[in-house]
Amino acid sequence: MLVVSGAQLAHHSQRRCWKLYVVQTGKDRKLWSDCPTPAASGAAPRIQHTRESRMEWQPDEQGLQQVLQLLKDSQSPDTATQRAVQEKLEQLNQFPDFNNYLIFVLTSLKSEDEPTRSLSGLILKNNVKAHYQNFPPTVADFIKRECLNNIGDPSPLIRATIGILITTIASKGELQTWPELLPQLCNLLNSEDYNTCEGSFGALQKICEDSSELLDSDALNRPLNIMIPKFLQFFKHCSPKIRSHAIACVNQFIIGRAQALMDNIDTFIESLFALAGDEDSEVRKNVCRALVMLLEVRIDRLIPHMHSIIQYMLQRTQDPDENVALEACEFWLTLAEQPICKEALSGHLVQLIPILVNGMKYSEIDIILLKGDVEEDETIPDSEQDIKPRFHKSRTVTLQHEGGEGEEGEDIDEDDDDDDDTLSDWNLRKCSAAALDVLANVFREELLPHLLPLLKGLLFHPDWVIKESGILVLGAIAEGCMQGMVPYLPELIPHLIQCLCDKKALVRSIACWTLSRYAHWVVSQPPDAHLKPLMTELLKRILDGNKRVQEAACSAFATLEEEACTELVPYLSFILDTLVFAFGKYQHKNLLILYDAIGTLADSVGHHLNQPEYIQKLMPPLIAKWNELKDEDKDLFPLLECLSSVATALQSGFLPYCEPVYQRCVTLVQKTLAQAMMYSQQPDQYEAPDKDFMIVALDLLSGLAEGLGGHVDTLVARSNIMTLLFQCMQDTMPEVRQSSFALLGDLTKACFPHVKPCIAEFMPILGTNLNPEFISVCNNATWAIGEICMQMGVEMQPYIAMVLNQLVEIINRPNTPKTLLENTAITIGRLGYVCPQEVAPMLPQFIRPWCTSLRNIRDNEEKDSAFRGICIMIGVNPGGVVQDFIFFCDAVASWVNPKDDLRDMFYKILHGFKEQVLHTHPRGEPAGGG
Repeated sequence: MLVVSGAQLAHHSQRRCWKLYVVQTGKDRKLWSDCPTPAASGAAPRIQHTRESRMEWQPDEQGLQQVLQLLKDSQSPDTATQRAVQEKLEQLNQFPDFNNYLIFVLTSLKSEDEPTRSLSGLILKNNVKAHYQNFPPTVADFIKRECLNNIGDPSPLIRATIGILITTIASKGELQTWPELLPQLCNLLNSEDYNTCEGSFGALQKICEDSSELLDSDALNRPLNIMIPKFLQFFKHCSPKIRSHAIACVNQFIIGRAQALMDNIDTFIESLFALAGDEDSEVRKNVCRALVMLLEVRIDRLIPHMHSIIQYMLQRTQDPDENVALEACEFWLTLAEQPICKEALSGHLVQLIPILVNGMKYSEIDIILLKGDVEEDETIPDSEQDIKPRFHKSRTVTLQHEGGEGEEGEDIDEDDDDDDDTLSDWNLRKCSAAALDVLANVFREELLPHLLPLLKGLLFHPDWVIKESGILVLGAIAEGCMQGMVPYLPELIPHLIQCLCDKKALVRSIACWTLSRYAHWVVSQPPDAHLKPLMTELLKRILDGNKRVQEAACSAFATLEEEACTELVPYLSFILDTLVFAFGKYQHKNLLILYDAIGTLADSVGHHLNQPEYIQKLMPPLIAKWNELKDEDKDLFPLLECLSSVATALQSGFLPYCEPVYQRCVTLVQKTLAQAMMYSQQPDQYEAPDKDFMIVALDLLSGLAEGLGGHVDTLVARSNIMTLLFQCMQDTMPEVRQSSFALLGDLTKACFPHVKPCIAEFMPILGTNLNPEFISVCNNATWAIGEICMQMGVEMQPYIAMVLNQLVEIINRPNTPKTLLENTAITIGRLGYVCPQEVAPMLPQFIRPWCTSLRNIRDNEEKDSAFRGICIMIGVNPGGVVQDFIFFCDAVASWVNPKDDLRDMFYKILHGFKEQVLHTHPRGEPAGGG
């Protein structure tokens, strides 16, 4: 239903969301006539083809009445009426001059109400988007002429609609073929009539937003050389609306560093300073936005004025208009990324910190939107739009490091956001918290003297809104100020755990988030000190009566699981009871987060989960959900991810459940491949498949192969998985290939006899995927090659040439991520283990990066086989390692407890080199060949 009020377009700031509101009623932002829209009764309107002279086209009265009826009906809430209107619109689009009727209603039919006229313009805009290339030239010219003649309509809504129509035509490649558009709009800015000036500026602003790159190109003979100086003149205009348009137009060209703006940069900055105290909030907002962008692209021009700009932004961050305050608050986020941040801000922290902290309180409107007064809502079903789309992260194979953690610094989840996701709009609270977070990372402990005196007053404040903001502050600084906070944590953590029982749901939920930010410290203390009380209270919160608290507690518990790992084993029974109970309690959205908490638990405690008592608690509800969901249901993603972790952890304990799970995964892969095939052959007949279904299924099959090992053999034997895998490995989508290679490696380890007959076909595909442009694909292909060669032994020889040069190139490549370097080193070592004669000649080309890559890897089977390979290759080509022998010694020293025969190999090599140096080169010249 499209009802548009005049107020909705009066303000430019609302244009974006308003456009969205109109367009999103359609499916996937397709044209309006595809939408479920309304209808007039009876047959399609009869539109007479009237004779058009260049000067005036006149509508047929009967046709006009039917179009008006259609526009009226399209505002009906009735679904059947909407369907009929949609059909009628599709029929009418067969008549080119239907578009003339639409522009006529928009620009000339002043007797009609404004929402109907505007709606006519919006339908026309969608027709332009979809069919403009098919408009006869007479129709296109008539529409363009009418737009320019009526840009000064007395109604702000109609002016804005005409502006949207103009920029839509312009974006269809018409800026080049409508040469009079920009000169005419710029001339109209000089009009004595306010409406004409404002309407033209509105249209220009939309064109600047939608076509900024084109305007700064030779294609149009660089109109910005004229437009930017013209816009700058209007910074002094008496109307705030015009001033605001002028700044907004110029702002579009800051990030792209348009030459015309760079030539006028000093005038621009002076003009901005002149508007600093403007009484209009929209003007102030645009001034702040300009300064934030200039900080990114022309900080050199701001540095001389930095003290004054910071003072100005401190004021604006407290602006009574929250939109202005939000724009100003972005300044601190941007400044924190600049090298001059510490020097520029040090003297201002005493003013800035209290302002940011004050901005972190919920506003009254936030509390209303978040239903802050509703304590218990767990029985209210979720509305589907509350549930954000989930994206599956494909499986990447990594190695264990010393200290136990996996790879850090790559592909880190950015989910660690502050808690109010339902207010997904960026707001002052979130921006202030983010600014405090980044500044804490810049200033570290230096921030605390400004914060700690405030914190005490906040955390123990009787007003829950202020107390809640204090808990958020504590969470925001956790990463940057952790060292400085440690002395206070023994007192603060118990207080935060107490806040988990607060009577206000929003306090309980933020306490969950903040505690999760300190989970690393909690786990480093004796378990009875903080871990046990925190876990006990968090589990209670998982069963809270408030959905927001359930969500925050589940997410916090997942973080705690990652940090605590096997520390949780003594409490597994209690944890599982809670998580399983939550299954029966949760609504749709939180159920998806619960899957994540269960999967993370399985990852964290591993095989300790494989106890009959635990399996009996956990598996029935998971399998019940599994049977409940259809193959097309996207809720399968988180459930499959969860089951993948559970299968890997349970190992043989998963056997009773594996057959139906395995079969369904194969079916999902098969269905997706078939759908992709149909789509590629007949894209107009079939929809493109959602390949995430296939990726998640491949990852769960990997989990089964890893967990069940040899037990997966019979399942593989009875299925066509190898044929499907051959297709998946060649898919155009990198994530599909990434998951395919992970599965190939896992099947190689679990049931190689089924993989071996395919090796001749698979190896060339693996070789072509050793492309570090796709880091994760390359990583998994490298790992799979290493697993295959350990099974193939000497039979690997024909395939060495397909992969060795690429692997050597990758290991020598600068800035290669650590995970990929490590897997590459392991695979090169393994290739050398099975085919030393083929690989050893290349030793000098890889030995140094090979040694440095593996010095931090924990002792394990993969490291063992790789080092055996290196030792055998050194035996074949000792001269290849002479120049870099010290690196080999360093890598050997990284072993804590090598097997006896490997220790002997190390001893022989080290001893041999020592002997050679002592006997052959008594003066210490470098040893040459063997």
